[in-house]
Amino acid sequence: MSEKPIRIGVIGVSNRGGYFVNAFHKEVEGASVVAGMDVRDEHLDRFREIVGPEALVTKDYHELINHPEVDAVVVASPDKFHEEQGLAVLKARKHLLLEKPMAITVEGCDRLLAAHKEAGVVFGLGLSMRYMPMFQVMKRVIDSGQIGEVKAYWCNHFVGKGGHFYFHDWHAVRADSTGLLLQKGTHDLDIMHYLTGRFATRVAAFGGLDYYGGDKPNDLHCPDCPEKDTCPEAQLGWPDYFSLCAFRREVDVEDNHVVIMELEGGIRAAYQECHFTPDYHRDHIVIGTKGRVWNDELTNTVTVKMRQRHGDSDIVHTLHPTEGEHGGGDPRLCRDFIAAIREGRPLLNDPYSARMSVAVGVAAHESIRAMGKMIEVSRPNV
Repeated sequence: MSEKPIRIGVIGVSNRGGYFVNAFHKEVEGASVVAGMDVRDEHLDRFREIVGPEALVTKDYHELINHPEVDAVVVASPDKFHEEQGLAVLKARKHLLLEKPMAITVEGCDRLLAAHKEAGVVFGLGLSMRYMPMFQVMKRVIDSGQIGEVKAYWCNHFVGKGGHFYFHDWHAVRADSTGLLLQKGTHDLDIMHYLTGRFATRVAAFGGLDYYGGDKPNDLHCPDCPEKDTCPEAQLGWPDYFSLCAFRREVDVEDNHVVIMELEGGIRAAYQECHFTPDYHRDHIVIGTKGRVWNDELTNTVTVKMRQRHGDSDIVHTLHPTEGEHGGGDPRLCRDFIAAIREGRPLLNDPYSARMSVAVGVAAHESIRAMGKMIEVSRPNV
């Protein structure tokens, strides 16, 4: 007889939460979605259409967490709720898959780590890029010693749809997100830690709000704006909560950043992120004493160039097309979450590492707002 499915409840069933609803209900073997929580009726109506009328539907996340039919909870609500709702899941001793970032403060992350230590359940994070085949290839190259000892690391993130995803809603306000180095950059900061096997120890950062923000009213929505036909950032056909003017007064997160880091072992690294560039891709370049390895999302390749192979061709790893969001990382994350519950083991994206990516993002924002001051990256006390 096959094992009973792991019964999943999802907090926040639209956008990223909607992905997890579909994945665990339709695509991941050994899982079923039995409960959904959201604050918006239209999101819950869509959830019912996907899952069926027998599922629990609620606007109270406590009801979902404490439902006896729920074995594990996915928290995919806006970032400022991650700590509160994640702590409630761990207190109930339910398995937890928490969307990134882990929390919007370092202190919040540390409270989650302490609660996890007490709970004794599986705690996974939505840092799905670790599961992308592209970065798995880079990890194998680096760990094999092929490029020697890693000494330098550069990452450029061109966020070509920055306005679309981040400046028409709550993401653009510090009180709700801390900033986009944390909200968006946590993926890349985590990959930098993952590929090198080292954590950042101190950072200095520079950035600004140079394109978005402005003097428009905070309650102005794109469909109601007299400039909607000429504005390059007009967001039409979206609900009100995703169509606030990107040039409104309350916008106070930076839209471009440069971060200089020192990692354990003396590795020097740099991370750049821009939200008004015309293209949308990221590159990770890792340089060792024997060579370097880098990815190209546009060609779906990983390339190795060796210092001592003059005249020889580069070593190019061409990856097969992958299905699923985040370069195929999301479905692998979902399958690993179910397997980790079955096997009683951690996931590839562990809570400690997730905490450290938040710590770097928080320190970098602190540095930017202190005119580039060098900031030490804190370590947890638990």
